[in-house]
Amino acid sequence: MSDIILEMRNITKTFPGVKALDNVNLSVRQGEIHALVGENGAGKSTLMKVLSGVYSYGDYTGEIFYQGQECRFKDISDSERLGIVIIHQELALIPLLSIAENIFLGNERQQFGVINWFEAITRTRELLKKVGLNESPETLITNIGVGKQQLVEIAKALSKEVQLLILDEPTSSLNESDSNALLQLLLEFKEHGISSILISHKLNEVSKVADSITILRDGATIETLDCQKDTITEDRIIRGMVGRDLTHRYPHRTANIEETIFEIKNWNVYHPLHDDRKVVDNVSMHVKKGEVVGIAGLMGSGRTELAMSVFGRSYGKRISGQVFKHGQEIDVSSIDKAIDNGIAYATEDRKTYGLILIDDIKNNVTLANLNAITKNAVINEPQELMVAGEYRDKLNIKCSSILQKTVNLSGGNQQKVVLSKWLFAEPEILLLDEPTRGIDVGAKYEIYTIINQLAAEGKGVILISSELPEILGVCDRIYVMNEGKIMGEMPKAEASQEKIMQVIMQQEEIVES
Repeated sequence: MSDIILEMRNITKTFPGVKALDNVNLSVRQGEIHALVGENGAGKSTLMKVLSGVYSYGDYTGEIFYQGQECRFKDISDSERLGIVIIHQELALIPLLSIAENIFLGNERQQFGVINWFEAITRTRELLKKVGLNESPETLITNIGVGKQQLVEIAKALSKEVQLLILDEPTSSLNESDSNALLQLLLEFKEHGISSILISHKLNEVSKVADSITILRDGATIETLDCQKDTITEDRIIRGMVGRDLTHRYPHRTANIEETIFEIKNWNVYHPLHDDRKVVDNVSMHVKKGEVVGIAGLMGSGRTELAMSVFGRSYGKRISGQVFKHGQEIDVSSIDKAIDNGIAYATEDRKTYGLILIDDIKNNVTLANLNAITKNAVINEPQELMVAGEYRDKLNIKCSSILQKTVNLSGGNQQKVVLSKWLFAEPEILLLDEPTRGIDVGAKYEIYTIINQLAAEGKGVILISSELPEILGVCDRIYVMNEGKIMGEMPKAEASQEKIMQVIMQQEEIVES
């Protein structure tokens, strides 16, 4: 494994007011899994966009050598022709097209301008077999789960004769079993000589599969670790990422829990496209003042569907049930009414539903509560600037100014803008759906601290997370969901990863039998 397939030398990339990459160097060997880690904003995704041609030659300085030849990619098709394929964190699949159509979109099997569907379907079956996905090529993407969609993206990469596969947070949306299956697939690719660059904040996964680990911090290369020679621990990786030891992953909180302030009773929701599919089944739950309540469960268990449907019926059809605040039933039939009744929902998909990416930080922060900065239907711009500045400082949003476009922020700082927007709306109940997905350990700690502060102020917080250590580290009480139902409830003192998984698996066994 001494052969170098890729060298990136002195890569420097600057955005307005920010140097994203500062003389970064990266070497990847033939047939290895090379992990790229660092805090949000460290430059990982930017470096991979340079490599894949998303940022074309001339938009950065430095040199790229692939298989011994210097490369000056004008766009992503240039890199793909050489077998360099990137799979972004946000999957680029079209839901209402089939698996086969998605795999060969832009790379159609055709002759004289006519698509050869027989060849496309046959080749798709071969690719799906390689990635271990037992689905028909004609299945619509909307009808398969996120884990299977990730495998479709990998099959799509294989259709392009991939030699160097770049995966940006590939397991951030997956449950543990799907994550393990994907990591095993990377190990199989390695045996066939395919190199992989893995960007991940899940350090246990990095330690499990990586041959080498390059650490970036503030746009610069800190070090590259050889997993065969060096002693690798999560603490050592974190120290390189954040420049200090992070002795406690979860900040301490002394809970002051009072009376019940929020209840959901007999809540039912049906899928918006498949009228006969019930996605939330007779759910009842409650939250007390000053309490952080967790909802654990596998992907597709109904957690997000529950949260979105309660927040102004923004998901689902044929919704029934009741919502109470301080013992009084409230109307949550629209998003405006939900906000007026003190409910906020921070979505798991911040880039699609949480933010207006082409707009600046200032406008995103005040968006959910414009009435607070408006008089006679006119926005008070000085007040808006002051509010946005206060939340930038309060949540430690790293940016050049509050007029910076949110699309140019790191994932962790984008998430802080989402939280700022809802905190400015002054809610009593916060529904936080995967609030730390795809962000680093340092930014996670800051968000946990914000959650603790909200609870200390007497808010009720509902935290949805796929990471069981996070649920156990942050929450006071935990509900377990599966197949759209609440399958169990336990206080933090009685909860463990094993107990939560037992509740889930017991239901799985019932369904199978």
